[in-house]
Amino acid sequence: MRRWLLFSLLCVAGCGGSNRAIAIGSPAPDFSLPGIDGKTHSLAEYASSRVLAVVFTCNHCPAAQLYEERLRKLDEDYRSKGVRLVAINSERADAIPLSELAYSDVGDSLADMKARAEHRRIQYPYLYDGDAQAVAAKFGVERLPHVFVFDDQRKLRYEGRIDDNVNVTLVKTHDALNAINAVLAGARVPEERTAVVGCTIQPVSNTSPRQQELTKIDAEPVTLEMAAEDDLKKLRPNPTGKLLLVNFWATWCGPCVTEFPELETTYRMYRKRGFDFVSVSSDDPADKAKVMEFLKKNHASSRNLQFATPDTFGLQEAFDPAMPAAVPFSVLIAPNGDVLFQQLGELDFTKLRRAILANLPDDTEHRGMQAHWSAQ
Repeated sequence: MRRWLLFSLLCVAGCGGSNRAIAIGSPAPDFSLPGIDGKTHSLAEYASSRVLAVVFTCNHCPAAQLYEERLRKLDEDYRSKGVRLVAINSERADAIPLSELAYSDVGDSLADMKARAEHRRIQYPYLYDGDAQAVAAKFGVERLPHVFVFDDQRKLRYEGRIDDNVNVTLVKTHDALNAINAVLAGARVPEERTAVVGCTIQPVSNTSPRQQELTKIDAEPVTLEMAAEDDLKKLRPNPTGKLLLVNFWATWCGPCVTEFPELETTYRMYRKRGFDFVSVSSDDPADKAKVMEFLKKNHASSRNLQFATPDTFGLQEAFDPAMPAAVPFSVLIAPNGDVLFQQLGELDFTKLRRAILANLPDDTEHRGMQAHWSAQ
């Protein structure tokens, strides 16, 4: 996980802007990028705006997420004043390790960006630069979020952070807003460059960190335990001390087989944050080899159980008398045994992951994330 809180503490007191960022007074670099609306957007499209604010951001970075509402409000309040806000995501979606998605419901693909925009009611253009990161290179962006404010001649008047604290309740200086207001008033920007607080961009390389991670995951052992009534009774109260997702499935169930890889992906995203996953196969015990073959194919290194007897209904009732008989069935259980989320049939993974994020406690380096995800 790339850290950002320590950097913010070190740089609040006077670090300069990015060493690579374009200089104050520079013309706005041109761009032509696909957006979440299915259209291609370029710099010329915003020529009539009095102010153009270009913010480089992404979906998965905790700091970027905590600024989403502030950017939405900025766009809402200032669009009528001639200010155009454009967001650009320069993270390459298939390069981000799953473990670095531990604070996000989605990745950074164009489809994921669209899902995030719908969820957070984002109305400003949100463009994808992740494949080559060419536009980020033109602007000299290293960390996200990073904002650039241009005047009506498209000369750079401000670059740096959005404000001086990732925690909105502790903000004292609204740097980007101060710059926008100064440009609108034809005045000097009070501070032209500030430190950028956030996540470093994962650079494009021949060796994908995601693929390196998956290679290690593929080498993790896959095990299968036969579970009797007592084992399932013990599972339901959630003795793990963590947030626990339990999925009942079977190899003969089409939807179960289809969604299983995403269940493993979810486990890999959050397992370092006090989250655990247990799969429970309702296949006949005689089909253990078939179940094991499927689990190995999916590199299912989570805990895996299989019914120890053909008494499917009895074993399901042992887990929870209220459990439906059909599969797939998934239930998210708090450490105290409370049910936080459940779904019969194919999972809506965005809803599941948002439920997980809303119930994972904050850690010392990423404060405010639980509140962010609890506010739907």
